[in-house]
Amino acid sequence: MNSITCGLVIAAHGRHYTVEFADGRLRHCFPRGKKGQAAVGDRVQVSLQGEAEGAIERIEPRRNLLYRSDEMRTKVFAANVDQLLIVLAVAPPFSVDLLGRALVGAWSVDIRPLIILNKIDLADGLAQARAQLTDIDRLGVPIIELCAHHKEEARDKLLPYLHGQTNLLLGQSGMGKSTLLNALVPDALAATREISTALGTGKHTTTSTRLYHLPDGNGDLIDSPGFQAFGLSHLSDSDIERGFPEFAEHAAHCRFYNCTHLHEPGCQVLQALDHAQIGQERHALYARILQERGRSK
Repeated sequence: MNSITCGLVIAAHGRHYTVEFADGRLRHCFPRGKKGQAAVGDRVQVSLQGEAEGAIERIEPRRNLLYRSDEMRTKVFAANVDQLLIVLAVAPPFSVDLLGRALVGAWSVDIRPLIILNKIDLADGLAQARAQLTDIDRLGVPIIELCAHHKEEARDKLLPYLHGQTNLLLGQSGMGKSTLLNALVPDALAATREISTALGTGKHTTTSTRLYHLPDGNGDLIDSPGFQAFGLSHLSDSDIERGFPEFAEHAAHCRFYNCTHLHEPGCQVLQALDHAQIGQERHALYARILQERGRSK
């Protein structure tokens, strides 16, 4: 009988996974049968096979799972995440709508968000980028401004927030996420090569999501591919409302317990909106997400 060992999923590509074990060794692992999909950050029970492979027998209970979904498909980002690092840039322009959706996804599963505004050396667009973040800044989300090409300064600004955490790095294409990853984890490319060396060359060694240990060993950084959409069709109405924490203190006093905060009389969220206590764009995003979810049912 093959021995069973616990490991950490550090890379994923389709139904192919790289699992790291306590002694630092890596194995190329596959799920047993059609069992649930593992994600980077999962702790898994693996049945060892041969010298370098294994079968994932069981996924350990998760603290959370961050993913996006629409009517067509679901894309898993990572599991057991403490903090979501959302990378934006002064240029090219970032999508406030996409940022808002990523925040909803994080807050709905109790993941703390942190925003990184990259390329602040591009002075021409800096004021506009800051203005776009006004509503988010009011919510108390940390916003760290930096230039990822200034590696030492970027590390000094970010590492205090990352220590002891499992951090997921997320952002639209073109925001400078790869440059930032290389600043935070200087041997990221070498670590990726290590997977190819350990598991052999071939298409299955190409990874779409990858976990790196921070250089001092005190925390992890998960890198995920750039994206241009963040669907939330998997969320319930209450999940979506939880993604707008500024609603909470007002929603507690709405006239109706099942208030949608869209049109009901006595809605304290709408009253707060009228008094500029809630941002217009934030409420408009909330309404769009609810409308989209209604269409997808």
